[in-house]
Amino acid sequence: MSPTESSSTPPVGSSSQAKTVLIVDDDQEIVESIRYALEGEKLNVVIARDGNQGLALAERENPDLMILDMMMPKRSGFLVLEKLRRTRDAPLPVIMITGNEGSRHKAYAELLGVNEYLRKPFAMEKLIHSVHRLLNETDNV
Repeated sequence: MSPTESSSTPPVGSSSQAKTVLIVDDDQEIVESIRYALEGEKLNVVIARDGNQGLALAERENPDLMILDMMMPKRSGFLVLEKLRRTRDAPLPVIMITGNEGSRHKAYAELLGVNEYLRKPFAMEKLIHSVHRLLNETDNV
């Protein structure tokens, strides 16, 4: 399966379509860990390995949520967010993950509309909780 393909199917017998989460990160280990955890939660997962691919998949797949790394090749998470905010009609919920400790980066991410900002390493349970919270918020809009 290519990195851009959806890697899971909606749960059998579910009454509604499974939600789709786009993971945009160049770190293979982090991507696979997050993918495994999200698929265990019966979510569809789409993966992009850099910012440009992330933008293309966000447009093509129209995910319900994006998990976005800040530092990536070709286009940083900030540049991805800036472009998404200019081109999307409805805001896409975003969880930004980063190894960066700087508070200025967090402030800028929040200015761009990031819903959750997690510093690496993070507890997978915390990420899963944030994913469910944000997906439930979009259901109630």
